Amino acid sequence: MANPIFAPELLELITLEDTDTLQDVASSMHPAEMADFVAALEDTDVWRLLLLLPMQQAAEIFSHFDLDRQVDLASDVNRQAMAHMLEALPHDDRADLVNRLEPQVAEQILPLVARAEREDIRNLTSYPEGTVGAIMSSDYATLLPEMSIKDALEQIRLQAPTRETVYYIYVVNNEHLLIGFVSLKDLILAKPTQTVGDMMNPEVIHALADDHQDTASHPIEKYDLLALPVINAENKLVGIVTVDDIMDVQEAEATTDFHKIGGTDLIDVSLKEAGLAVLYRARVPWLLVLVFMNVFSGAGIAHFEDTIAAMSSLVFFLPLLIDSGGNAGSQAATLMVRALAIGDVRLRDWFSLLRKEVLISLLLGLTMALGAMLVAGFRAPEIAIPVGLTMICIVLFGSLVGMSLPFVLARFKFDPATASAPLITSIADIGGVLIYFAIATWWIRDILSDMGG
Repeated sequence: MANPIFAPELLELITLEDTDTLQDVASSMHPAEMADFVAALEDTDVWRLLLLLPMQQAAEIFSHFDLDRQVDLASDVNRQAMAHMLEALPHDDRADLVNRLEPQVAEQILPLVARAEREDIRNLTSYPEGTVGAIMSSDYATLLPEMSIKDALEQIRLQAPTRETVYYIYVVNNEHLLIGFVSLKDLILAKPTQTVGDMMNPEVIHALADDHQDTASHPIEKYDLLALPVINAENKLVGIVTVDDIMDVQEAEATTDFHKIGGTDLIDVSLKEAGLAVLYRARVPWLLVLVFMNVFSGAGIAHFEDTIAAMSSLVFFLPLLIDSGGNAGSQAATLMVRALAIGDVRLRDWFSLLRKEVLISLLLGLTMALGAMLVAGFRAPEIAIPVGLTMICIVLFGSLVGMSLPFVLARFKFDPATASAPLITSIADIGGVLIYFAIATWWIRDILSDMGG
């Protein structure tokens, strides 16, 4: 949707405190679009706008700012205004925000929040980062099993305005234990004489609040759920995880994995907003490690100085061959890291995958060897055979390293994504140098013997 107004006009309306027009503008746009539109304004102007809108409408816009901007806005505004905003925000969003605030800022705002909302925030923020409880929302709808269908529908009408979703309604007993669920469709189609207990499904797919957040994504994906109930150790319903929460988690984890695969440590920082010092610290550790690792490649080349002196044309094919091993290893590692991350493979699958990788690597190596030998046929026909043999061996070596390293890391409880492309490339480079010149030395041993004589 095109913006119905330009930024200077918006600022003028804010200055004039033209509430009616501002509300019309905000109503004509999706809250996410409105958030993008006003994000370029100064914090003071954003707050002047939000305070001129109905609180619920303002909260919808505020919730679509990125978390860093929310923290900035929360830290700069009048504490009472921020307390009212927290009360109107979705439960999981406000918990995420409070977790990111400076402790002194949170301590100033929370006492101003209504007691019920304050207790809810403290409950949601009590779960450790990375757990299901840390991403769940307490905006869920519940019914008692003895309710009639008529009473249940009336109860849902009362709950719906303040709930994140009412497509699934969870059935709890008087002790708030989760005993079943019904869908809104089930309630609409049910006979008025039935009770909720008669039609509920007692087989509830759920997650535990203290489990790792990944455990919530698998059932949502497998069973195409819009929401997943979350229980505590006593089987009491404490929240729900919705599909949009899982999408946010998966995006964050995918970003983290990409950074690790690239050999960086840029966690929870926007690339656009990151300063030079942050980017330097994120990238330099792995690069320094790899500098010292690559010394072994140089040592390998130095060890075979006689071979290189006997046939200098070997140097021409060195980059081609060792890069092929690194590329093959990076491919294999990427496939394995992703397969482990989504649960497609387990540690017990390593041996069967190893056999498969050996076969596919040999096929890839043979194909690439034919291409390399074709080039060698024009450039240096006398070493076409060692170039071809080296290509097969290097591709096999790089692929096996790339496939196996994520399994080894997972076995010792490290993140498989740490098997980054630069690390595997460096290992493949070292192995490639040794393989290439060992084969070349074997091939031209007669030449070396004549030189010795």
